[in-house]
Amino acid sequence: MSQPLEGYVVLDLTHVLAGPYTSMILSDLGAKVIKVERPEIGDDTRAFPPFKDGFSAYFAAINHGKESIALDLKKAEDREIFDQLLAQSDVILENYRPGVMERLGYGWDDLHARHPKLIYGAVSGFGHSGPDSLKPAYDMVVQARGGVMSITGERDREPVRVGASIGDIAAGMFLAHGILAALLSVKSGAPGQKVDVAMLDSQLALLEHAVAIASTTGEAPRPNGARHPSITPFETFHAEDGLFVIAAGNDVLFTRLCETLELPLAGDPRFATNMARCENARLLKRLIEAVTIDRPVDFWVNKLEAAGIPTGPIQNVVQAMEDPQMLARNMVVSVLDKAGAPAYVAAGNPIKLSGMADPTTRSPAPKLDGDREAILRWLEERST
Repeated sequence: MSQPLEGYVVLDLTHVLAGPYTSMILSDLGAKVIKVERPEIGDDTRAFPPFKDGFSAYFAAINHGKESIALDLKKAEDREIFDQLLAQSDVILENYRPGVMERLGYGWDDLHARHPKLIYGAVSGFGHSGPDSLKPAYDMVVQARGGVMSITGERDREPVRVGASIGDIAAGMFLAHGILAALLSVKSGAPGQKVDVAMLDSQLALLEHAVAIASTTGEAPRPNGARHPSITPFETFHAEDGLFVIAAGNDVLFTRLCETLELPLAGDPRFATNMARCENARLLKRLIEAVTIDRPVDFWVNKLEAAGIPTGPIQNVVQAMEDPQMLARNMVVSVLDKAGAPAYVAAGNPIKLSGMADPTTRSPAPKLDGDREAILRWLEERST
């Protein structure tokens, strides 16, 4: 089976998470990713714990299957190599603050003039336009400023950061989407494009219901803990031995839930419609929990699933990685070492294409500058 991006070359100057997440997606789809790193230091995440045998498992989880070459773009000899790589690349990725690439002579205008088909992918905290484009940002900054933290957590408690780095990851996914769209455009005969993705923009793009609420009511949504603000019942519920979730997202499912729990509530005007249920969400939760509190989580999950009601246990990460459904979907893969033995664990590729293989292993994450000789040989072969 061929991979859809087989034959495409991505020159990746990004570091930490947003940009490397983009290049990981492109690599998983078959692109050759050449990771250009700072000499001696490399990507910051090489120093991020946890470590195994002196190597960062964090780095390995995001950078598997890529190749590494260390270049100082202020040195003439390294710029010569970089220029050769540019000539062989379809995509360049960078996540510096606006202006850095221009000062190096590798900004969008310079590169587009020299390589009209090249796609320039840029991800930054605030994008390449607007009054704050030059400000630095990390994941937590954009989660805070983008509104995500304001609706995350329990009501009347301090806002909390989402546990996953969605500021980086969402931007990385949006950049990958833009790169793929630009590749299709080039394939149709159009010139290369600059794809400019801001982490802050990406946060607002995730707030589908919150934007609708704010724009319609004029009031800022508040955190609701695990409860969905526009659908009820759609939250956590207590069982005898812990919490589980019920997501009865329409009237049919609510009626079925009432039948399964033997609660005579479906015809009650306080709960007859989703709007009514949202207005009486706290009361409904208490009535449901009066039933669910007497049996364990497994009992209710099995019973509700048998009735076709969306439900599930609240699993920790270890449990999620051992979930039979996750394993059946190949969502836990081994990252190999240079000897071909499993060394690290990473999340699998959630994009399942019928014409693309989905291996259970991933090629090793690169050592810093570990592929220099192979990359130089590849350049020599491409130039002859």
